[in-house]
Amino acid sequence: MELSAGERLVGRIPVRNLWLLMLYASELTRFKGEFSALVEADCNELPALVAGLLAKSVERRLKRNLTSGYCSREKSLTRVRGRINILITEANLLLDRGEVFCHFHELSINTPRNRLVRAALDLMARIVQSDELAYRCRSLAAALARSGVGGLRPSRADLALDQIGRNDAVDRFMVALAQLAFDLALPTEESGRTALVAPDREEIWVRRLFEKAILGFARVELEPLGWRVRGGVPFQWQVSCPSEGIPAILPQMVTDIILYPPGGVRPVIVDTKFSSILEARRFGGASLKSRYLYQMYAYVRSQEGIGLRSYETAGLFLHPAIAASVGERAVIQGHSLTFATVDLSASAAVIRKDLRGIFLGQLS
Repeated sequence: MELSAGERLVGRIPVRNLWLLMLYASELTRFKGEFSALVEADCNELPALVAGLLAKSVERRLKRNLTSGYCSREKSLTRVRGRINILITEANLLLDRGEVFCHFHELSINTPRNRLVRAALDLMARIVQSDELAYRCRSLAAALARSGVGGLRPSRADLALDQIGRNDAVDRFMVALAQLAFDLALPTEESGRTALVAPDREEIWVRRLFEKAILGFARVELEPLGWRVRGGVPFQWQVSCPSEGIPAILPQMVTDIILYPPGGVRPVIVDTKFSSILEARRFGGASLKSRYLYQMYAYVRSQEGIGLRSYETAGLFLHPAIAASVGERAVIQGHSLTFATVDLSASAAVIRKDLRGIFLGQLS
């Protein structure tokens, strides 16, 4: 019997829950209203929902005309435009024909963001189960092609150069949906009707996804409650009497997430690891991984004396539940440390409930 998309596994995690992590890790968390509808949806149908929203966004943009931008072009011309490429002009004897080879910029709708959207529509047309939605995506991709938008997915470098300004901010949601569409094109380890590239299941990929998803969850769930959420915060060592070369060789301290609860409650440093929170003892049993504990101890103690309530800075270890579920707390030299796991094989509703409980538990 063929498994549904939500029942299939990548490693130990159901695909529907990887989709949930990708949703929280996406740029869509910037759009609180639209994001809420996606979060409450059944993750088994998330690709179809994203495809529908993407199609609706593209239809809206086509009615108001796609955003244009300056694109780099190279072409033989009968008049000078932009910069002349002398080497190509001479090598091809273009001057004998009254032409020069020019490199110039031209206003066009064939921008990286529009190419990304067209490529995403082509992809979703192959993935979604609904024939009607697939036809809708193909039709919109064809409309973009007739308008002059290329079908090749742009590189990250191209997208980085295509900055979305205030005057074309309406494109931001559409582009975020297109980027998520490529993330959702995640295959399972089982054969199915859709042929996709095998996922990179290296630890670094999954770890970054888990970290970004937890950061996105904190922003969506906690910021409306008055919390401040920051990711990738660098900490400085409180060094005195340094030798000349010590600054160059001291390791960096960069936290995954730091939370500032409302009401002046002490800050909370969150460390995420996509690995078991426990390790086997030499003589039997299990214990917390010592290297993780030492890392968090360095984080909280290094900040003592910097800012209000810094001597009470709390630490939260957040891991997936692997072989065992953990929910423990201890106060070590005035710093509350919490050790918690979340079961990524549970339903999306349970995962969200457990994460809310873990974060809100830091207020006590």
